[in-house]
Amino acid sequence: MRPALPPALPRLLELAHNVLWSWDHTVRALFRRLDPDLWVASGHNPILMLSQVPQSQLEKAAADPRYVLAYRRACEALDSYMDRYVHTKKQGLIAYFCMEYGIVQCLQIYSGGLGLLAGDHLKAASDLGLPLVAVGLLYQQGYFRQALNPDGWQHERYPVNDFYTLPLTEEKVGERDLKVSVDLPAGRVFIKVWRMNVGGVRLYLLDTNIAENPPEYRDITDQLYGGDMHTRIRQEIVLGIGGLRALAAMGIEPTVYHMNEGHSAFLAIERIRLLMADHGLTFDEALEAARTNNVFTTHTSVPAGFDLFEPGLIYEYFHRYCEDGNIPFDKLLQLGRRRTDDPSERFSMAVSALHTSSYRNAVSRLHREVSQDMFQDMWPRLPTWEVPFSYVTNGVHLPSWVSGDLAALYDQYLQPDWRERQTDPKTWEQIREIPDAELWEVHRRRKRRLVQFVRERVSEAARNRKASSAEIRRLGEVLDPEAFTIGFARRFATYKRATLFLRDVNRLKRILCNPDMPVQIVVAGKAHPKDHPGKSFIRDIWNLSRDPEFSRRLVFVEDYSIEVGRELVQGVDLWLNNPRRGEEACGTSGMKASINGVPNLSILDGWFDEAYEYSGGWAIGDRIPYSEDQDDLHASAIYSLLENEIVPLYFKDRDRGVPEQWMKHVKAALLGISPQFNCARMLTEYNRHLYLPAHQGWERASRDGFAPVRERVAWNARVVECWNRVRFVETGPELANPVLANQPIPVRAVVDLAGLKPEDVRVEAVFGRVGVERTLEDTTVLTMTHVEEIDGLYRFTATFVPEQTGRLGYALRISPNHSDEPLTRPCTTFMNWA
Repeated sequence: MRPALPPALPRLLELAHNVLWSWDHTVRALFRRLDPDLWVASGHNPILMLSQVPQSQLEKAAADPRYVLAYRRACEALDSYMDRYVHTKKQGLIAYFCMEYGIVQCLQIYSGGLGLLAGDHLKAASDLGLPLVAVGLLYQQGYFRQALNPDGWQHERYPVNDFYTLPLTEEKVGERDLKVSVDLPAGRVFIKVWRMNVGGVRLYLLDTNIAENPPEYRDITDQLYGGDMHTRIRQEIVLGIGGLRALAAMGIEPTVYHMNEGHSAFLAIERIRLLMADHGLTFDEALEAARTNNVFTTHTSVPAGFDLFEPGLIYEYFHRYCEDGNIPFDKLLQLGRRRTDDPSERFSMAVSALHTSSYRNAVSRLHREVSQDMFQDMWPRLPTWEVPFSYVTNGVHLPSWVSGDLAALYDQYLQPDWRERQTDPKTWEQIREIPDAELWEVHRRRKRRLVQFVRERVSEAARNRKASSAEIRRLGEVLDPEAFTIGFARRFATYKRATLFLRDVNRLKRILCNPDMPVQIVVAGKAHPKDHPGKSFIRDIWNLSRDPEFSRRLVFVEDYSIEVGRELVQGVDLWLNNPRRGEEACGTSGMKASINGVPNLSILDGWFDEAYEYSGGWAIGDRIPYSEDQDDLHASAIYSLLENEIVPLYFKDRDRGVPEQWMKHVKAALLGISPQFNCARMLTEYNRHLYLPAHQGWERASRDGFAPVRERVAWNARVVECWNRVRFVETGPELANPVLANQPIPVRAVVDLAGLKPEDVRVEAVFGRVGVERTLEDTTVLTMTHVEEIDGLYRFTATFVPEQTGRLGYALRISPNHSDEPLTRPCTTFMNWA
């Protein structure tokens, strides 16, 4: 049943079914204006809202010339936006696979940063006209809803999503629902395909809760990150293999496949099977072909974060698949193992994604170093800094996260096309011209809104748990719009150290309860249902918030979501972030705060390690590896910075109305972070460094019936057969001490290539400072040139001009080098050293 739309408003459902309204104020305002109370009650869901709005209300709106004008403007905004979404045909189509998506508040199929980033990725791809389709799972219950009991212990609720009252459309083949299938040990599972329109990007969501499936298969898409290992492997088979089959059933032929985390790594196995079946390739040839256009992004900083499956479980789910596809099962297992010769090693989805991708990236500069160290054993002959990972630092979708008040101010002071030119630093220079008083008033308005939002939210939660009337009255008066407000909101994983600011409660009390410079803290976040330490963190904060001295200064907001996060990053004065350094892959909540003029107080981890010097924020600790004894030091640093610098700066000159020195930090955050840490910049880098090269690699590999791939695999086999006989015969010359800086040093190597040709190898000289453990540090790599052949041996030379002084050294190495070798080869690097 659909609402009977008046003739004057025929496209309301079309507008509701494209979630462009989630970041276009013109379209969103149309629904909010129709019935403000129902808009809030529906969870900002225009489909549900239109199913509940009285017909009289629709007729009244259709008779209102002002509303009809707003409707026409919304239609024009959608049409204009979609007209711009015409992508170039030069690079083919990108298929983006992810386990979760945080796009709109009303569809909670996300748990935290990974899903929110994926949602922003799609929105930015749409804004840029990037040819991209996305694939995910449509969870019947999604991620849990959080509620705290009177003792502050987290309980989980799992409301059922009604897909027919969400901005989703059933994908059809003719008049029938589109369904594909995959085979599991107990039989075939059927998968229904739904579509969400994210601007110009199509997101296809897979659903197994359909009548054709037995109950245990209907539950595959029941909960995000729920169930046991059987549930997890089934979900990942449906996502990777089922998702690929869904695209094929719609006639969609991507030329690039992006695995956002390892959950979708089985898609590479399915691609290998299809390449073998459709093009007559061997397993090794199909693997080589599939690698050329697979992209893998890791968001994890610790090995425990990756999905691992026992070999027996992989056999249970894949032995028949391998038999039917002529895939050697032992080779499939090797794809998921760091040590391919260890039969007891578990199958890692991340390792499988690495082995099957020619392009892989971390999500910040520091995370690249962490990932190189974490996976160094897969390239054991390479120094850590050469382990082939690139990085693209995450960004946030600026139109989705900048407050409407701030955007309106930008419309007055920046160039009219500031949204389209957000990556250009010059776009933001005019922020300097915005009067401090106007910028300050915009923030005060958002802060008052935050206070009201928190009061309503915590009061409603108290009523739901049957709290006393006195407790409800108290919660209706928490927070002070004039107090300095700190925000902390994220998943309550233990490495994020959510209770670090509670380390010295008495000192915290002095900071919060200072009558001259009052401070308050708003906290939100969920712990995974099985994470009892994380739940304990929540309970500790909850219990302290009920202490009479903290009761109005410390507030925990239940059921963290897109809506809660948006209100916090737009309304607080300072954003607190204190994970263990090296374990936050990137983090994006601090970016969202900064683009709203909220400075960060953060550990130098993830994105903030790159941005600190120009962010307008403050750093906790130094750029040194984390150790447990730093907890007290970091807590003390937080207190000290708040007491001596941050809070006094905020209250300075308040008698004159505007804290001028504080506003310098606000503008520094806006100027420094807005152009650099947005998704438009991020997608541009993905496209330039990963998508386009992957597309071009596929075009080269698939020519002439995959002739280049067949030649490459034959070359690999020849190299493997010869490599143990490749050796350095002579190196030199001997150097006299000392050697003067800036004087050329000749280097020579005579090599026995054991039947290989000089163009089959890369001979290099690695120069650097000799460390205390006789290893080379601060190295420079020079490629040596083949100059002559002597009696079947080959001489290579190079010249190095050192600029360093002190104790220097060099080593020579030789590695295979195919003519089309990408710099990010996934296989184990063969390397001989002298």
